[in-house]
Amino acid sequence: MFNIKYFCSSLVIVLLLSLNLLAQHNDYVTTKGKKIIGLDGKELHLKGINVGNWLEPEGYMFKFKNAESSRNIFEVFNEIIGPESSENFWNEFRYNYITENDVKFIKDSGFNSIRVPFDYKLFTGIDFSSKCSNPGFMLIDKIVRWCTENKIYVILDMHCAPGGQTGANIDDSWGYPYLYENAASQMLTVKIWKEIANRYKNEKYILGYDLLNEPIAPYFNTEKLNKLLEPLYIQITKAIRTVDKNHIVILGGAQWDSNFKIFGKPFDSKLVYTFHKYWSDTTQSVIQEYIDFSDKYDVPIWLGESGENTMSWIASFRRLLDKNDIGWCFWTFKRLDSDRCIVSINQPDNYNKIIEFANADRQTFDDIRKALPNRDTVSKVVSEYINNIKINNCKVNSEYIKALGLK
Repeated sequence: MFNIKYFCSSLVIVLLLSLNLLAQHNDYVTTKGKKIIGLDGKELHLKGINVGNWLEPEGYMFKFKNAESSRNIFEVFNEIIGPESSENFWNEFRYNYITENDVKFIKDSGFNSIRVPFDYKLFTGIDFSSKCSNPGFMLIDKIVRWCTENKIYVILDMHCAPGGQTGANIDDSWGYPYLYENAASQMLTVKIWKEIANRYKNEKYILGYDLLNEPIAPYFNTEKLNKLLEPLYIQITKAIRTVDKNHIVILGGAQWDSNFKIFGKPFDSKLVYTFHKYWSDTTQSVIQEYIDFSDKYDVPIWLGESGENTMSWIASFRRLLDKNDIGWCFWTFKRLDSDRCIVSINQPDNYNKIIEFANADRQTFDDIRKALPNRDTVSKVVSEYINNIKINNCKVNSEYIKALGLK
């Protein structure tokens, strides 16, 4: 005998189960109040690592003191091995520094996200270390594919913006954050982000876009420049939303991503606010202002960078973040001859010859000629360096991984 009540009850149960299954999956990472929600529909506690130096070289990672920014580093290699050999070096560097094997290692170590710092010049055709018209898209395409295959989230970070957003070596600028006072630089920044968003709008494992790394260093007129930062964020976000309504937009505070006082009420429904902390105390007071901001506006916060410290400091700060349910992304994955990273690149024999040249006074062509090391020796060093940056040839700093509470 057909039981209508039983049938209706079963149908309701089936519908509820179906709705529950649908609720457990998102098409893209999103936000809900103070939480970041992953593709599985659950709260996502980010445990990430930066792949610094790959697409925006920094002098200290090559052990250079005077050649601090990307263009200074490119000059060093142009001078010691010539422009053609230097071109080949940077192509090999980008091909081998971060590979699919690196991404697999990061995933296997327990990380669930990777922040990719990049130089805007890679997307403009004016990158003076590559003859490719837009090598940035080729490189980002690769890491997005690798991360998708390994189910690890990607954050794209404009580390070097047109005109300079920081005014220091880290943004490869000319010593001042000209971005905020130059309309052409702002238009180019907006254009690049719109092109990036349009290209990757359907990529599920891209978590979001970190618009400007560490804007406005503290030694400039912050009273004047800080007022210009959020309006630029709004301008960039509006352009992104014309082509991509799927992904999160990440906003960093002024003065090394530390000052949230520049922000007003959130202007978009998918915002995450990021702060950076280096060499601070590891007490609640250090992060409380960011938690208060999160509570006030009901928005997620995220630590985009930290590290470069002792293992005990790393562990203590990471525990503080975990205790407060704040996702994190430490700095950095790979570095030359260092224990303050996940994997250390073995320093080649005679690499000190390159360091000595990079740190020498090279103001005139006479200075350069006098300081130049033996070309054959340097060529061997450069070749060995490229071989040493491959993940299988690096030394794993297991204590750093343990300090992050991972495998």
